Amino acid sequence: MRRTITILVLPALLFIFIFFVLPLLFLLAQSVQDPETGRLTLAGYGDFFQRETSQIIYVRTLRLGLTITIIDIVLAYPASYFLARMPARRRTLAMSLVILPLMTNPVARTYAWLIILGRTGLINNVLLGLGLIDQPARLIFTEGAIILGLAQLFLPLMILSLVSAMENIPEDIEQAARSLGANSLTTFLRVIVPLSADGLVLGATLVFTGSITAYVTPVILGGNRMLMLSTLLRQRALMAFDEQGATVVAVVMIATALAVNLIVRLFRPKPAAQR
Repeated sequence: MRRTITILVLPALLFIFIFFVLPLLFLLAQSVQDPETGRLTLAGYGDFFQRETSQIIYVRTLRLGLTITIIDIVLAYPASYFLARMPARRRTLAMSLVILPLMTNPVARTYAWLIILGRTGLINNVLLGLGLIDQPARLIFTEGAIILGLAQLFLPLMILSLVSAMENIPEDIEQAARSLGANSLTTFLRVIVPLSADGLVLGATLVFTGSITAYVTPVILGGNRMLMLSTLLRQRALMAFDEQGATVVAVVMIATALAVNLIVRLFRPKPAAQR
């Protein structure tokens, strides 16, 4: 039996090793290799973290990634709870509407924000019409525009992750908590959230990783004023022809995503019985 399982799993393991592990190892090796002498060196990482521009871009990327993740968690938790408690037929329709944006090209969805946030866009026209502003406000090419675009882009991933976790929580547990005196908010925070922690970890990882590695949305909504690690990587690889610098940025992005995932796993909410 074990031998059969091993044979069935082996192709998947080989696929992961060849197309995922090996490229990562190659990327890591190239980031610590001197392009001139071929010797191992950490000078590329030292140069990255010593440059003021790189520091600003890294802090901005980390801040925006965390902000977008928190926003999506706050928005997705109540929506996921009601979706998970819907009757099967209604839930199918509602989940189809949630998944629908994922079927749209990210470029098209991002350009839609230009129509909303542009100088002649919907928001500026409304504010001008109400007399709240005298001239169009600059809403694009700001951090706020990037946050809006990426939060909307990755919100379905957070909802899908949480709904999958909440569907496995029996309703009897909620009824038991209420019978012991817990109100709806206490039941949600101390019962639902800890029991759906696996979905929270998965969703937070997907949203954060997607946010710090996204390229199209930061370029369109942030422009050259709001560079992130993804845009910095492209500049070093295609404009400056600095392959080692580009690999250093890529490794920093991967390491940051893994570190945040580890932190979320360590500090995720736990049921009272496991504390």
